[in-house]
Amino acid sequence: MNLEFGFGSGTQSVSLPEENLMGVLRAAPVQRAGSEEEELRRALREPVGSPPLRELVRPGETVAIVTSDVTRPMPTARVMPVLLDELYAAGIRREDITLVFACATHRHHTDVERRRLAGERAWAEICCADSDPDDCLYLGRTAAGTPVNITRRVAEANRRICLGNVEYHYFAGYSGGAKAIMPGCSTLSAIENNHGRMLLPGACAGELAANPVRQDLEEAAAICGVDFILNVVLGEHKEILRAEAGELIAAHRRLCAFLDLVYRRELKTPADIVIASQGGAPKDLNLYQTQKALDNASRAVREGGVIILVGSCREGLGGEVFREWMTGAASPEEILERYRREGFRLGAHKAAAIARVLCKAQVFLVSEMEESLVRSVLLTPQPSAQAALDAAFAHLGRQARVLAMPCAGSTLPCLAPT
Repeated sequence: MNLEFGFGSGTQSVSLPEENLMGVLRAAPVQRAGSEEEELRRALREPVGSPPLRELVRPGETVAIVTSDVTRPMPTARVMPVLLDELYAAGIRREDITLVFACATHRHHTDVERRRLAGERAWAEICCADSDPDDCLYLGRTAAGTPVNITRRVAEANRRICLGNVEYHYFAGYSGGAKAIMPGCSTLSAIENNHGRMLLPGACAGELAANPVRQDLEEAAAICGVDFILNVVLGEHKEILRAEAGELIAAHRRLCAFLDLVYRRELKTPADIVIASQGGAPKDLNLYQTQKALDNASRAVREGGVIILVGSCREGLGGEVFREWMTGAASPEEILERYRREGFRLGAHKAAAIARVLCKAQVFLVSEMEESLVRSVLLTPQPSAQAALDAAFAHLGRQARVLAMPCAGSTLPCLAPT
């Protein structure tokens, strides 16, 4: 049995006996009625909980379109032509539209990256800029004490439209929706206050109603004000499976329900070995982002098992705080003890999440990082996915059961109740 896993812009493959394979967690098959463009136009034509966009905006108003940065697979370049057509039909001028890349605390883009993300038409017709955490307006505070500090280009616009792709998020429940505003367009202090709720009950993948992180970020977005969203769910090859547009909560929830139908997969028993990939670029740009696949994979592996994490990580670890926490500890228990002692800090929370997994299973990392760097963050470097699988079999025995998760960042394994 041969299997392939996304790795940067290429793939990694493994071969294993069919009797060892428990299964491959993939998206359920979905038949889209038409092309991507037709699906996007359908969503704009049939908004959820809102009038059509062309009835909301008025000539002379300024419009901020907030979209994802380079670490996310949101296909902004394919969405923007349809969205621009809708805005122009409503009488909005090109000079009144700004496309804002929600960088949060991530690095700023190069012009080449901004142009590629925006697409040629949007790049040529409207202003395209990164969010700026150093130039924000204070708009209020949530009930949980999160300051609503929003980048000026977004806060001062007459209208705000949020783009995003909806997938599982390990403590906000799902991505998309309000996350474009908080944390996407906010400041470090605000993000740390919101993300500090990640240890509370309910802050986990696939949870909405009782999720304190999701509740807080949606309250922040309500204080800022979001007029309209256009979100999508992507397939394994990053094609648009479904789009929904309209009111922030209603449209987002409809896509979350669709995501569950496609990507929530039930398991009867945990696996000995889980091979997990984010699906390739841009989601495996660094270890900070690739951790999302690791977290989902940890839900499917048994205690004492092995997770083979396949991710290019060509930009290294990602984030200085994350680097300091990961390289400064001799064991995962040390990271968790420090986290309990010092409390939430952005970047440290990713280290704690990885440490929790390492307390359950070994993690073999197939990446482009130097072996010494991989070992310094308590992971076991492997030169290829096949070498990693061979090593896992040597460690656990040739009868070990293997589960493949080629899109682990999107696929949510759920163990059936015993």
